[in-house]
Amino acid sequence: MYDLPLAPTETATSEEEVVSADFHARHWEFSEPGPIQVGSDAHYRMFTALLGATYNPYKPAVLDWPKLEPETLARITALPIWDIAVQTEIKAAARIAFYTHTVRHEALRAALLHMAGEEARHKDVLSRLVAAYDIPMKPEPYYALPNDAEWGWLVTGFSECIDSFFAYGLFELAKRSGYFPEALVATFEPVVQEEGRHILFFANWLAWHRANLRWYKRIVFELKVWAVWGFLIYERIGIAKDVDGLEGADANFTMNGSAALSKEMDLLTLLAICLEEDKKRMAGYDSRLKRPTFMPFLGRIGLTALRVKKRIIGH
Repeated sequence: MYDLPLAPTETATSEEEVVSADFHARHWEFSEPGPIQVGSDAHYRMFTALLGATYNPYKPAVLDWPKLEPETLARITALPIWDIAVQTEIKAAARIAFYTHTVRHEALRAALLHMAGEEARHKDVLSRLVAAYDIPMKPEPYYALPNDAEWGWLVTGFSECIDSFFAYGLFELAKRSGYFPEALVATFEPVVQEEGRHILFFANWLAWHRANLRWYKRIVFELKVWAVWGFLIYERIGIAKDVDGLEGADANFTMNGSAALSKEMDLLTLLAICLEEDKKRMAGYDSRLKRPTFMPFLGRIGLTALRVKKRIIGH
């Protein structure tokens, strides 16, 4: 397996610094004024500056894991997601770092390494959570990197677009229902917002990359994108297990989380909350940045179809 990158080391210590860091992680305007064309040098400068400018310097080692009531502890430790969550973050960090070896643009490579470091920090957060609550974990498997570094980066980016969209809704639903206690929600909140920054970065990289490909390379790239989506769909409906040699974690993280909270929701409610949270979490960033649109588009279609169905059958 490729060595995981180190997360950035800055740390917020005082309460004032923590509040300020959280605000700046959610709100950012690029310093250059005026319209910015997708694919332009200004667009490149804007999206490559995003992650560093909005970095939240929380440190996993000092996160406050609240003491849980026995019933809450049993409910959370029983969630069938922790092994998969840790594996997913390890894979994401390794794949992104691996992809940087193919990147010749210095600022882009630095931004990607920053993102990989944040993914490694997510793995650290989850590892400390399972240790704090004595959650049993399977032995960590061996992870083989894909032969095509760009393929691995695209799989990671599109996977995060899918998973983040549903994670927003599931996290908010767990908060509203009391499934997660408020103190635990507060501890995890920076991680959820951080994933939103990642998919915002990925959406803008994708737009910039497409705009700067020659027409014949663009055709090849679009075929690869369609192949990645085909792979992710194939993986997520459970037909494939371990298709990419990485234990199928991409396929099952959101699905398992949804199943665990199924008693707290219906699909119509979940989609409505996902759309609401997606809009809210993206609202603070420069409006000139392209937003991830595919999952919200599918979410709106699904929500409309479910509402029509409900009106027709009456429930």
